[in-house]
Amino acid sequence: MAENVFDTLTERGFIAQCTDVDEVKKLLGEKKVTFYIGFDPTADSLHAGHFIALMAMAHMQRAGHRPICLVGGGTGTIGDPSGRSDLRKVMTDEVIHHNCECFKKQMARFIDFSDGKALMVNNGDWLRKLGYIDLLREVGAHFTVNRMLAAECYKQRWDKGLTFLEFNYMVMQAYDFYKLNGDYDCILQMGGDDQWSNIIAGVELTRRKTGRAAYGLTNKLLLKSDGSKMGKTAGGALWLDADKVSPYDFYQYWRNVDDADVKTCLSLLTFVPMDEVNRLSSLEGAEINEAKKVLAYEVTKLVHGEDAANQARQSAAEIFSNQSSDNMPTVEVANAVGKKLLDVLAAVKIIDSKSEGRRLINQSGLTLNDKKVSDVDYILQADDFPAVIRKGKKKFYKVIAS
Repeated sequence: MAENVFDTLTERGFIAQCTDVDEVKKLLGEKKVTFYIGFDPTADSLHAGHFIALMAMAHMQRAGHRPICLVGGGTGTIGDPSGRSDLRKVMTDEVIHHNCECFKKQMARFIDFSDGKALMVNNGDWLRKLGYIDLLREVGAHFTVNRMLAAECYKQRWDKGLTFLEFNYMVMQAYDFYKLNGDYDCILQMGGDDQWSNIIAGVELTRRKTGRAAYGLTNKLLLKSDGSKMGKTAGGALWLDADKVSPYDFYQYWRNVDDADVKTCLSLLTFVPMDEVNRLSSLEGAEINEAKKVLAYEVTKLVHGEDAANQARQSAAEIFSNQSSDNMPTVEVANAVGKKLLDVLAAVKIIDSKSEGRRLINQSGLTLNDKKVSDVDYILQADDFPAVIRKGKKKFYKVIAS
């Protein structure tokens, strides 16, 4: 087998928690392992939040292990309470089925399903057939209520009210692992770190019911350097469906990430070798933009294909080239250095008012020198000039300091 994928995942920053680090590492280095990650069909597209799980799965497959992509046709009828402050909307069976089919198409860009190299299964195939009394007797006896209530996913909902419907989610997800272990010799469950409690439940149930080995491994969540969630746009989630977020807008999202997030994104969301990741992420000043271009291209290629990535990159280059044209509206501002950006833009009528400027910033609609402005109180620096301002998607201005 190739290099131990556990080392690869560790080096690239994937791993958050693991049930038995030494055993799992040894296992992944010595034999081909069948593992699974679950995806509940809460929408008709995967989004950026699923990205790390898909990449972890792809790294595992490249190292010779067999992925099972589990779509939640059964668990999706309830909804995972993890990270939620409210009850998820109950979906119809038709919507759940449609969403599962959409997931399958998107996953195929990351995972090779040919010749049994990976499996796609739906937990609705077994969960919907379970009799309630049978489930209570076969599975429920292995869960203690006090242990379940200690789980972080339930504690977050305790004050606002946790429905009995949601309380069953952990039991159902644990049953999935037990079922996959018996049917496919699946011995490892992976997922985001917010799934740790559910994964532990599955590991323990499988071990108790079968006496066989079972392990859990979580990856880090996709977070910015300030701890906030990455992948949020003015319109909501950063979807992987081109009809929801165009390949160009998708490209531009990654092209405009904060400097501090470049290394994390290159490590987790691309296959760029780590030596090159370290080189690119060490660039400073304007040179870091070259790293962001690599990031944007590689991520867009993975999600939308090489042709779409090439087109997005070309469109971005053409737009930036047009920014340098002599036809761009140009204004000259005296004593602009040290002033607030919005004050300057309002003074020269690039924006009608500072309130419009704040709205544009909140909607990611204002860029300075091809970098998204996120601070409404941003102070202009000497090296910002001559400044190229983009307002919205198509309006460009050049601001010269005198």
